[in-house]
Amino acid sequence: MSTIRINKQLCNLCGDCIKFCPFGAMEQINGEIQINASCKMCKLCIKSCPQNAINFEITFVEQVDKSDWKGILIYVEHDEGNIHPVTYELIGKARELMKTTGQKVYAIFIGNQIHEQAKELLFYGVEKVFVYDSEELKHFRVDIYANAVEDCINSLKPSVVLIGATSVGRSLAPRVATRFRTGLTADCTTLEMRENTDLVQIRPAFGGNIMAQILTQNHRPQFATVRYKVMDAAPRAEHATGTIEECILPAHKLQSEITIKSVYKREEQIGITDAQVLVVAGRGIKSKQDLAMIEELASLLGGQIAATRPLIEQGWVNYKRQIGLSGRTVKPKLIITCGVSGAIQFVAGMEKAEQIMAINIDADAPIFSVANYGFIGDLYIIIPQLIDLIKGGIDVAI
Repeated sequence: MSTIRINKQLCNLCGDCIKFCPFGAMEQINGEIQINASCKMCKLCIKSCPQNAINFEITFVEQVDKSDWKGILIYVEHDEGNIHPVTYELIGKARELMKTTGQKVYAIFIGNQIHEQAKELLFYGVEKVFVYDSEELKHFRVDIYANAVEDCINSLKPSVVLIGATSVGRSLAPRVATRFRTGLTADCTTLEMRENTDLVQIRPAFGGNIMAQILTQNHRPQFATVRYKVMDAAPRAEHATGTIEECILPAHKLQSEITIKSVYKREEQIGITDAQVLVVAGRGIKSKQDLAMIEELASLLGGQIAATRPLIEQGWVNYKRQIGLSGRTVKPKLIITCGVSGAIQFVAGMEKAEQIMAINIDADAPIFSVANYGFIGDLYIIIPQLIDLIKGGIDVAI
């Protein structure tokens, strides 16, 4: 670990470091030079200081014994025992990662009356499923669920813990990671494993302009939440393998600070993450009324309408239908983008689609670099023609 320190006895407050810092990280406050959070460790302040009052220091960080931590633990998300599909995606990726190190994949299943559902996980190559089954765990309460995950980690000592980047996962993962004083990388889109068991966690950063590779080299376990629909689900085998281990939490670990007054079931709706066909409206749509032709095309194809961020911000489309880093990640069989430029923030949320068809008047639009089929032209001409073709009997089976 490195840091920049200022020797106050040598500093004469000349201000050269403030003048030469390109990030505005140097400030004079209460009669002394201070470094704020904008510092990028570029070291220009060190070179510019005529008094040699600024120094770059490297602090020794104690290394964890990585051989003590083995395998990947998957958190099984579910709704009353119905396992969320992101769980199978995490298992599939974990099995792929473990080919590098030859270690095992495990799962932790927390709930009430879930033993039968836990057996299903054994058809997906999981070495062992740790089941925490209790009446107090019937509903997700983040404090006692975190207790269960902590208990499992203390017992198993996995090198990696993978959790779906859902509303539940985003609540649970940071609480558990904090208890182990280790790193957590949120919303990963790609994962890679090194032979020394370091997990390369890749996710968009700086507004999606770069893909950052993040490592937790000095601590274990390594925590990551992974977006739904960005990984391939593990295939189901004909025969179950592995074992189930029943785990019991001490009574005081099952006492929650959260009281559930009542539970209401919301009406189930097929969201864009589950749709097989999506027609996406982009900035090329000129008015809210013009969305009618997008909706008609989606209806004819048996699909749903989605949108990019500008249309969401204008209030033309519900926020639940946004695709991209700040919206949903989708993986349909077919996606048709209409007037979408294809910024990296959007592409990161849909590039796993089986077939991508793009309509844009700009021949240089980035969306064409990921599209399987591209139509260069005015969407107000192309879409009505496409609708007429479908109505005329063209085969649109998906």
